[in-house]
Amino acid sequence: MRHILEDPPRLDLPAPSPEWAYFFDLDGTLVELAPLPSGVHGDAELRRLISVLAQATGGAVAVISGRSIADIDRIFPGIRLPVAGQHGVERRTHAGDLRRHLFPVELLDDARRSLALVIARYPALVLEDKGLSLALHYRQVPHLASYAHRVMNRLSDRLGTTFCVQTGKRVVELKPAGRDKGMAIREFMDEVPFAGRRPVFIGDDVTDEQGFEVVNAYGGLSIKVGRGPTRARRQLAHVRAVRSWLAQDSPFLAAQSAGAETVRQ
Repeated sequence: MRHILEDPPRLDLPAPSPEWAYFFDLDGTLVELAPLPSGVHGDAELRRLISVLAQATGGAVAVISGRSIADIDRIFPGIRLPVAGQHGVERRTHAGDLRRHLFPVELLDDARRSLALVIARYPALVLEDKGLSLALHYRQVPHLASYAHRVMNRLSDRLGTTFCVQTGKRVVELKPAGRDKGMAIREFMDEVPFAGRRPVFIGDDVTDEQGFEVVNAYGGLSIKVGRGPTRARRQLAHVRAVRSWLAQDSPFLAAQSAGAETVRQ
């Protein structure tokens, strides 16, 4: 991936519009990072905010995440969103159709066995098996970062070009090559209700850069959460700022939210 910035992202943001199509990374964007992937849960405020946004936009809201679709659904109980999981390897459309890109996933079996030995030696490392990809988290042991990357790079070399290494915030992942979040956004943008809208993508990590690039090409709004070199054109400081921008600075969302509260009462 070519690196990344000529001009720093601007902090000013227009108010959200119901005419846009919204794409969100999850960890570090809508929810705070946690020591373990399983420690992340969607709170009531987030579920309400996403539900109201989906209603206001006619359903043009999707989560684009490295997590599996099953894990995304766990974080959003009772809300069946369009989602792209495992960096776009699997995707659920607005209509509910599940689409998976075919890879020889049985090749990962040898990598699983090797990583089980790694975890036995360093139990503070966390292996997240997503079915179509494997992520090795070193958030609890950052001093093992170099070791974790060496392990995954060696496994990738053994598997050949079908799989590749994807880095992230204190995680390194072995995933099918040829799929990324940008490609997932393009696929959604060819479908109802996203087609013809201005896309917005908010993310915080290097895994989101392809998504920023695609959204920029559409003339959309790319928003980086936190600092660091990026292709995003705008910036928000943290998860709380993302939620504040969506909820408090948006007249149409405020009206929708008030209506939802009235119905519940």
